[in-house]
Amino acid sequence: MSVRQKSLPPGLIALAIGAFGIGLTEFVIMGLLPEVAADFAVTEPVAGWLISGYALSVAVGGVALTAAVTRLPRKPVLLGLMVLFIIGNLLSAVAGDYAVMMAGRIVAALCHGAFFGIGAVVAANLVAPARRAGAIAMMFAGLTIANVLGVPFGTFLGQHFGWRSTFWAITAIGVVALIGLALLIPGRAATADRPSTGLRGELRAFTHSQVWLSLVITVLGFGGMFGAFTYIAYTLTEVSGFASSTVPWLLVLFGVGLFAGNLLGGRAADRSLSRTLVTVLAVLTVVLVGFALTATSPALTIVALVLMGGFGFATVPPLQMRIMQYAHQAPTLASGANIAAFNLGNALGAWIGGVTIAAGFGYTSPIWAGAALTLAGLGVLLAALRLARRQEPAKADAALVDTVA
Repeated sequence: MSVRQKSLPPGLIALAIGAFGIGLTEFVIMGLLPEVAADFAVTEPVAGWLISGYALSVAVGGVALTAAVTRLPRKPVLLGLMVLFIIGNLLSAVAGDYAVMMAGRIVAALCHGAFFGIGAVVAANLVAPARRAGAIAMMFAGLTIANVLGVPFGTFLGQHFGWRSTFWAITAIGVVALIGLALLIPGRAATADRPSTGLRGELRAFTHSQVWLSLVITVLGFGGMFGAFTYIAYTLTEVSGFASSTVPWLLVLFGVGLFAGNLLGGRAADRSLSRTLVTVLAVLTVVLVGFALTATSPALTIVALVLMGGFGFATVPPLQMRIMQYAHQAPTLASGANIAAFNLGNALGAWIGGVTIAAGFGYTSPIWAGAALTLAGLGVLLAALRLARRQEPAKADAALVDTVA
């Protein structure tokens, strides 16, 4: 398949299907957290570890599994990762206690980072260089569609037929995704840009300071949004006054924001990567502060949900593209590491949110904590841009760096 082809490559559809299933596994638990906590007779913060434990496992799998398979053909690796995903969700569906449920979450999570890390490289190889951030956004569109359609439906399904039914449905989606990957991923895109030195060549990318700074920006910037979202079901019902039956439909609005923000963020990043990141992180901080201040208003909460999803996920394509840009000679492991950083941020945000709730600060406290994390991420980004200007002015986004120097 020619990378100059302007129509949507079928391989992107396959990657989006896989992303849809993985996104559903990651996010649907949030809408079902009260039901799961009640079924296993655990507290809200303990139930929250099904989220942060998943995220930590993604952080481990994103680096360890990607490093282990760096010399293997990418298409068979993607298929193997999807099989792991199916097994993990099957365990969750049949879990008889909290420990087995956690085990299923961990198994499913191990494939997450490597799938998105390797998938992002494959997606970028399917299109012309000027469209790569957009291609990555298209793959992550599966993740956002999971939030627009999958998570609300999964929450509805779990609330009416038991939360286990949701994980049975996710297992079936994993099978469909496996078939799609087998049929639609072309071999050429899965073998392009492979470093000749294997793992050693991939590790060399981590000698670049901007790669490490990119990882920190991802942890803080995206972790802020996720930390605010982790306990959103409690915020909506206990602070904003919505009935629990309305939570799935409110999550639809959040998902609409994710979908739009992801695609728009990808398009903007193809025009100006650094300017997009600075703008999105700054606005996201303001949105989170506004949400925390107005969460008692149902109408303003609805607006905040859409904006939080939009600006939160608008960070994803440029954050992923930034690290691939600085690790361009061997991007696979760095890409996987950045997926791990996304989920390390998820775990950090979820953990801090749980701590603030346990400390008695209420259900808006995770939103305040998320705003602080995002602001810290913006600060690191601005410092990284100044450093990039001094180290590699030819590679810096001069129009933006001049404005922040």
